[in-house]
Amino acid sequence: MDIKDVGSSLDSLISSFNTRISEIQQLVIARNMYPASSVSDLSAIDSAVKVLELQLQKIKIRLREETEAIPKAKLIEASLQQQKKLQHLSSVVPSYVPDRVTKTTDDSIKCLHLEPSVEDLGLVSLKLDEPAPKEKKGRASPPLFYINSDELNSVPPYMKQRITLEKVNAAINDMATYAEATSQLLTAPRKKLKENLAERAMELRDIAATEAVKGKHFFLETDIKGPSLKLDNTGKAILTVLRHLGRISETRIGHHRVILLLRPR
Repeated sequence: MDIKDVGSSLDSLISSFNTRISEIQQLVIARNMYPASSVSDLSAIDSAVKVLELQLQKIKIRLREETEAIPKAKLIEASLQQQKKLQHLSSVVPSYVPDRVTKTTDDSIKCLHLEPSVEDLGLVSLKLDEPAPKEKKGRASPPLFYINSDELNSVPPYMKQRITLEKVNAAINDMATYAEATSQLLTAPRKKLKENLAERAMELRDIAATEAVKGKHFFLETDIKGPSLKLDNTGKAILTVLRHLGRISETRIGHHRVILLLRPR
């Protein structure tokens, strides 16, 4: 029943009680015309009126309590709706999303003084219907498409071995950091680079200009130095899983193995 309907019903009931009390009062007046013969009747009517007044008072108290409870009921309903939304979100996002690491073992970030802010990095992009960010003057942030438990469970056991969801998502975080470092070298003014980094930047620009890499976020296999992703057996298994799930692809350009970050299929 709607809250307005409940209030209307209570108002109607109170009005009915008031009408009944008024009628009884009129009867009392009429009976007073013959006091000697109506004392017992008047006592009974008086008792009935007191009972009705008590009931009416209880109804008023109940009505006030219900009125005060309406905001609480709305809050509870909104909380339940929010709970359903959160439960749905928890079923589709990873159980673990690592903090974005901006620190790198490469000296290139330190010398450029271009440490990316949280806003620059763009953090997690979970809307798979949106296109991957295109590079605009090399400043677009690398995508962070974490995997969820259902995706990891879909990977054949021999391929994923004993790696966990937390390790895979932490590795995705590392790869975005490597790609960010690459992007900064690609866009850094040459005069701000040390000689060895200038040579590396030129080499990366040649790689970025190739047809296989152009317009994509990437890093080199030699950039893999942790903290979560390393070129050990676990790290190789993680790369295999991510290739299988369409998060990365690999290509060889010259003597470099280039790892490209991709949107999920």
